[in-house]
Amino acid sequence: MLNEIMNDAQARMCKSIEALRHNLVKLRTGRANTAIVDHIKVNYYGSDMPLSQVASVAITDARSITITPWEKQMVGPVEKAILGSDLGLTPTTAGTVIRLNIPALTEERRRDLTKVLHSEAEDAKVAIRNIRRDANHQVKELLKDKTLTEDESSRAEADIQKLTDASIKDVDEVAKVKEAELMAV
Repeated sequence: MLNEIMNDAQARMCKSIEALRHNLVKLRTGRANTAIVDHIKVNYYGSDMPLSQVASVAITDARSITITPWEKQMVGPVEKAILGSDLGLTPTTAGTVIRLNIPALTEERRRDLTKVLHSEAEDAKVAIRNIRRDANHQVKELLKDKTLTEDESSRAEADIQKLTDASIKDVDEVAKVKEAELMAV
């Protein structure tokens, strides 16, 4: 039973770290990255579809992304979806090819993005602490049901704390790497 609790907590903590990585991909760093347009939904004949399913997305150089819709009539809806997104980028259209030029980040914008980064990291840490709380609660329930001894319970809570500390350290590492990437000129 303890192994199940530990494995569940570890799996959930790993998912929290992966969710943080996924969220941080959306933070622009001044370099082109196709992941910044992954979350954009395009109105495709009445239903919202991910951009990657209605167009090919490619990086042409360090500061520009090229989007080529599969169908000519989708150029307008793709442009509209990009303009309506939270990217703050203006698409440039040449025929059926849409270009997104990624401007260099100003110092002020870098600081703002760093604040967003720290907020995302803190949210991940809170999620990990909540997972720890849930796991400790399950251990206490087992103790209350007399399925565990006091010693086993203490050992399990110590192991859960070690797992939590390691996960929070991973979150800090992910945030540190992304912050270095953001602050690089």
